[in-house]
Parts: sequence; structure tokens; C-alpha cells
Amino acid sequence: MSEKRPTMRDIARELGTSAVTVSKAMAGKAGMSDELRSKILKKATEMGYEYPTNRPAPAREHLEIGILIPDWYFTPDSFYAEIYKRLIRKLADLGHFGLLEILDRESERELRLPSLMTTKHVDGLILLGESSKTYYRKVAQCGVPVVLLDFYDEQANADAVVGDNAYGTYRLTSHLIRQGHRDIGFVGNVKATSSIMDRFLGYFRAMLMNDLKVREEWILSDRTGEGRPEKPVLPDKLPTAFVCNCDLTARTMIHLLQERGYKVPEDISITGFDDFPHGKENEVPLSTFRVNTDGMIDTAIRTLLERCNGGQKPFGRMIVSGQPVYRESDLPREIN
Repeated sequence: MSEKRPTMRDIARELGTSAVTVSKAMAGKAGMSDELRSKILKKATEMGYEYPTNRPAPAREHLEIGILIPDWYFTPDSFYAEIYKRLIRKLADLGHFGLLEILDRESERELRLPSLMTTKHVDGLILLGESSKTYYRKVAQCGVPVVLLDFYDEQANADAVVGDNAYGTYRLTSHLIRQGHRDIGFVGNVKATSSIMDRFLGYFRAMLMNDLKVREEWILSDRTGEGRPEKPVLPDKLPTAFVCNCDLTARTMIHLLQERGYKVPEDISITGFDDFPHGKENEVPLSTFRVNTDGMIDTAIRTLLERCNGGQKPFGRMIVSGQPVYRESDLPREIN
């Protein structure tokens, strides 16, 4: 008598789950974690389960995922370096492989596709950090599933995962206003990236909602048109507070103000964004908006894996919420 072939119910019994869950995993349907899906498919293989000929192939167990980062964003202690490390760890935990490629300016200008794509080494690609629109739109049109991480573009053929940028700076600016600040500036090259633009819009909304004037001389740039960092130029007359587009810029502003003889937060309050890095022991603890980086990473990987396994839903932008963190870099002001 031939050995009985295992069924979905047998696999479910082994894993302590339901046959419906096993069926969804094998069909590549949404509604479960990548970790659980991988576990079910592995168990099915171990038990010798045979897929019916009319059933779609299961999600692929081991994918190679490229991570492309512009070199001007990538330094050993940068925010994107930390995200990259977490991406690699998460992919490995799920049984996939992460491959890094650094995008240099010459390749970007000449619109040279990443080697990971031209050599067909990857099943999907995560673009971490915003390059030129012309470049990343070309990459997104090359047939490999792409996810934009920490920026978005409605005209790119790709999904995007971002933090809650506009809401974050709206919360920080509103916090300063409740503390009595009326003269508030913004620090960031507004047109440099979609994230900085959205953070400026959150600041602008809070000012508008409270009938406060946004003064052009208090909108300071922190980077060149090519995205390279540069020190903001302080105006002669300063506001009582600055909302900065990221924590690194906020710390730069604190040092610039201290060089001018101002105390932070006694004279001028400062807020950042990202909650990275935390700064040195002798630096002012920074009020900021904590980005849910793990949530962004999970969402980006899940979205890309669904695309790699045949997902056909419309492209979209997914916003991952965060939360404000108030520390010691801002102080109340007396309301006139």
C-alpha cells in the first residue's frame, strides 16, 4: 500500500495552525507575516507535499534583494547606514539575501542602471534615499519590482514607503506654538527631497492654522541643490525657535548658534526629526519626531516580496506613523 500523501490539513496540524492559513500561504495571498508564510512553505517541502497542477506556484523561499543607496547619503554613521543594516538583518531573518550597491554621481548623471540589475543578480530592488527623478524613474521602468524607501514619486512605476513627515513637523511646530513661540523658522532645503518638502508643509500648516507669519528669511537651507550638506547661513535677526528637517541638521544649528553666543534652549529652541542619532553626552537632548524605522523596513520588504511573487495591485504610497519625543532642546516662551 502506497504511503498517504500529506494534505494541507496535515501541514496545519504539524504547525498548530489552520488549513485555511496553509492554503493562503501556498496561494501567496496577503494577510499573514512573511515569517509565517516561509515557515509553512518550508514545512510543506519537508513533508513532501505536492502542489496541484491548477494551483499557483507558492511564494519563492529565497530571493535576492538589491539595496541601492546614493553615495552622498551613505556614511558609516548615517541614518541610511543604520536602515541598511536593519534591512539586511530583516531579509536574512526571512530567508532572503540583501545585496548592497552604492550609486555614484557619474552613474546617476549618465543614467547607468545598477550593476545588480544589468547582471540580473536581483529579484527586486529597494531604493533607499532619493536620487534624481530621471534616474530612479528609469530604474523603476526596467521590469524588476522596485520599492522607494523614505521618498516617493507619483510618476514612478513603484511603490513607496515613507514616514509620517508632514504630520510629524506639524506636531513639533504646534508644540512650540503651545509653548508660546510665535517667531518660528524652518531649516532644510525644501526642494531637495520629497521628505523635506513634506516636513516643510507640516511646519507651514501649523503656522497657517495659528495665523502666524512664515518669514522667508527664516527658511534656511542645509544642503546644496545636489544634496550635499552645507552649514545654514544664520540671518541677523533670529526667531525664538527653529524646526529642523532632521536631527543632524538640528545639531548643526545648535553648534552654529552656540558659536554666535546663543544658548539652546534658553535663547532659541530647536527641534529635529528622525530621533537619530541620539548625540553625545555633553550635547543638548533633542526634541524630535521618532520615525518608526522598523515599521518602514517591514512594510518595504513585505511590499517588495509581494511584487516579486506576482502581486498586481496598483502602485501606492504607504505612510508609517511615528511619534513626537520632547526632551530639553525647547523651552516655553511667555505669550505676549
